[in-house]
Amino acid sequence: MGDKHTLDARRLLCPMPVIRVQQKVSGLSPGDVLEVWCTDPGARNDIPAWCRINGHRLLGISESDGELTLTLEVGESTAPGSPYD
Repeated sequence: MGDKHTLDARRLLCPMPVIRVQQKVSGLSPGDVLEVWCTDPGARNDIPAWCRINGHRLLGISESDGELTLTLEVGESTAPGSPYD
């Protein structure tokens, strides 16, 4: 695995957590790990779906005190035509 990065997307509502993830991942290298902190419950479904569409791997989801932590590994490429490009 590559470098570990974090993204604070707390207090952002859909679609902003996914947009911020897209922006952050665009500056990372394949194999890097991104830990995303969210309070939007929709991120539990939106970010994993975005990972599948764009070739990234969801490593895990946890929740504590109303905050989600999603961990993903950056894939080799991003699928063209993502709705969040």
